[in-house]
Amino acid sequence: MTLPKTMKGVVLTGHGGLDKLQWREDLPVPAPAAGEVLVRVGAAALNNTDVNTRTGWYSKTVRGDTASGAAEGYGGGADADGAWSGAALIFPRVQGADVCGEVVAVGAQVPQDRIGERVLLRSMHSTESGRHMDFHTLGSERDGGFAQYTTMPARHAIPVRSDLSDVELATFPCAFSTAEGMIQRAGLGAENVLITGASGGVGSAAIQLAKRRGAHVTALTTAGKAAALKDLGADETLDRDGRLPDKAFDLAIDLVGGSGWALVIDSLKNGGRYVTAGAIAGPIVELDLRTLYLRDLSLFGSTYQPDNVFTDLVGYIEAQEIRPLLAATYPLHELRQAQEVFLSKTHIGKIGIQVRD
Repeated sequence: MTLPKTMKGVVLTGHGGLDKLQWREDLPVPAPAAGEVLVRVGAAALNNTDVNTRTGWYSKTVRGDTASGAAEGYGGGADADGAWSGAALIFPRVQGADVCGEVVAVGAQVPQDRIGERVLLRSMHSTESGRHMDFHTLGSERDGGFAQYTTMPARHAIPVRSDLSDVELATFPCAFSTAEGMIQRAGLGAENVLITGASGGVGSAAIQLAKRRGAHVTALTTAGKAAALKDLGADETLDRDGRLPDKAFDLAIDLVGGSGWALVIDSLKNGGRYVTAGAIAGPIVELDLRTLYLRDLSLFGSTYQPDNVFTDLVGYIEAQEIRPLLAATYPLHELRQAQEVFLSKTHIGKIGIQVRD
């Protein structure tokens, strides 16, 4: 096929409010470097990381919850360390950690027969630096899916065979790999697990992924979303503003943090485990170290993902062991409006972005 020279997309021009998202129709189509593929993006999806990267919430200067600056940002204080890595983000940047698309060109050292493959891209992928747990995130350290084309190292563009649509498949990469990474890091089996933030993209993914391991799932949510989460597989639900049972869970999968963090810790059995990959209610919590060591608890952070996490996930998709939870779909040029809906937190699951016409 003949590739165009320019493409349409949304670029992030700096840390701040929604006005930092700009629609462009003159972006250059990137060329795949050696070892890379060029992907025509079919669809993408929204994640908390899109908002947090835009606002600069990852900066150590920010101590509040993710909602506090979601619309307007946090000012210029985040400019020096607003990326996942703790470094400065390079602007303009095409965000979008979720990508389903088709390989349309390859760089040197990549077989030509990869052209035409339908692929999912690893949202978070190891680099060639040789440094332990060194990784890049799509839409942060390199351009992502909120444009018509993007490039990716060929080994991180994973073929997928599925009857699901592009936008349905695009709901999986970031949220489900984050949830699967947490589950594998903490070694979840057929145990009692508490999932906070259970109606969001990662939380709802964790429900499905925990159930396929035989876990008994308790989801922390609001009353209005409880029935939908039980339909998704949760065995029980608890109101997020209510009391948690004492010493009831083998594992807590926490995406919330904030003022309720100590209650989550108290809900763990002696010898229990806690794993986190988010802090939407706030990153600063208080821990009594006596609780940690006298109760033999284990605490895990989970960001880096070994390569098998994503290929395992694609296997679950192809085996139809998990299903997409698509709340709504917006065209790419309405990305800003889609983020406004996303920030309302009235949906369950993911908001998809249709990129290919």
